[in-house]
Amino acid sequence: MAGYNYTLKYRTFDDLVSDVAMDFEKFDIEGMIQPQTLIKIARKVNYDLGLRIYQTKEVILEVEKGFVKLPDDFYVFNFGLICGEYEEKVLLPQGTHVEERMLTPEYQWQPATIDTCTDQQANITCHVCNASTDPCNCTVPVPCVQLDCKGNEYTLVQTLTYATRTYKFLRPLKMLANPMSIDCDCPNLYWDSPYSAWIKDGYLYTNFPTGKVYMNYQGNLQDDNGNLLVPDHERLNEYYEYALKKRILENLIMNGEVVNQMQIQLIEDGHRRARNDARSFVSTPNFAELKKLFEANRKAQYYKYFDMFRSYPGPYGSYRNI
Repeated sequence: MAGYNYTLKYRTFDDLVSDVAMDFEKFDIEGMIQPQTLIKIARKVNYDLGLRIYQTKEVILEVEKGFVKLPDDFYVFNFGLICGEYEEKVLLPQGTHVEERMLTPEYQWQPATIDTCTDQQANITCHVCNASTDPCNCTVPVPCVQLDCKGNEYTLVQTLTYATRTYKFLRPLKMLANPMSIDCDCPNLYWDSPYSAWIKDGYLYTNFPTGKVYMNYQGNLQDDNGNLLVPDHERLNEYYEYALKKRILENLIMNGEVVNQMQIQLIEDGHRRARNDARSFVSTPNFAELKKLFEANRKAQYYKYFDMFRSYPGPYGSYRNI
């Protein structure tokens, strides 16, 4: 698994409860499984596994009057940049374009309280394009940061429905420390820049009045409809299922139901084993992280054992290039 996850698949909390209910078929038929009492357990497991299972997202924010509202699903800030000049390539429309227009109804007297979205007398229907509840099936453009052909400089590409913007002016943004909202490894905490920002109460505040800020962040585990999501992976599924099964048995005991002691012991042993396996899997670094650690260790050893002799050339030249 990558340090910041882009490829992990997810499933909804309802799907997780359905899988657990299949194993507790008798309790499910009798209506003894209450999903609303299990949501906090799934959230606890998400928190226990850490940021590596959360969705990594990207967005370009429009700063006005020194602040801008963060995305609704914002959880932790990873890194950010200030965007300036950009080249825009306008895309010409192709294919069939269908446009739905609404006729303006004639004026009719209405009482003081009017529901503008469901006014049956005026025959008005409200079409709202919202990312969380999207009745018109909107597509929110997602920006991405890319390296140039030489792998030296970063360029920011934002694809819109009508154009593609390539930002060439990118400047570092210094973030003021906020342990609750910023990743401890965020490079913006250590950059020296005249442009600074901080996060407070769901808003990003800046020391410049207007501008565009690219932000890479960890989003909350929820879909566009606000439903809770959990990872869908063979090494993690058992932890979630055993955690819910353990709470179901606890609820039955608290309600005075008779539960077999062997069932309790079986669930507790499975929960302990699945938790250790899931945490071990999430904490294991992948190949890219091991390569980065190897390069950092090699560089540290070079400075420790060879760099001290760089002013003294050897028989085959300087040790500088070793």
